[in-house]
Amino acid sequence: MIDLKIVNSELDIGSAMNSVNSPQCGAISIFIGTTREHFNGNKVKTLFYEAYESMALNEMKSITVLTRQKWPRSCEHCIHHRIGEVKVREASVVIAASSPHRKHAQEAVSFILERLKTTVPIFKKEQYEDGSGVWKANEECAWKSNN
Repeated sequence: MIDLKIVNSELDIGSAMNSVNSPQCGAISIFIGTTREHFNGNKVKTLFYEAYESMALNEMKSITVLTRQKWPRSCEHCIHHRIGEVKVREASVVIAASSPHRKHAQEAVSFILERLKTTVPIFKKEQYEDGSGVWKANEECAWKSNN
C-alpha cells in the first residue's frame, strides 16, 4: 500500500504508522519532521508551507516507485505532508516504511526524505517572533541554481 497525503491540518502519526503496518513485515521505521523554535539566531513562531499539490502528489508517488525498486522487499510506504501554518513542536512531515527487517525500512525512510526534499514542490516560509519572515530556499532541491 502507498499512502500519500497533503493536508491543511494536524498530521496523525498513528494513522501513518497504521497505514504501513503489514503482517509480512517485522519492522516499521518512521521519520517525523517538526518545527524547531530557533534558526540562525531567530526565534521561529511558525512555518508556513505551500505546495503545488497535484505535482507534489505525483512526485511523491514517483518516489515510492523508486523506493520499491531500490528495496523490493519493503512492504508499505507513507508520506504525509502538512501545508499551511505549522507551529513550533508540531509535525510538518511524516514518512513511514515497513519491511521484513529494520535495515530496509530505515534506509527506505531516509531515501524517501532525501528525495522529498530534492524533488517535491513544497515551499516553506519561516515566520519569526519579531514579525519578520523569509521564504526558505531548500538548499537540496533539484531546481535550485548552485551558482
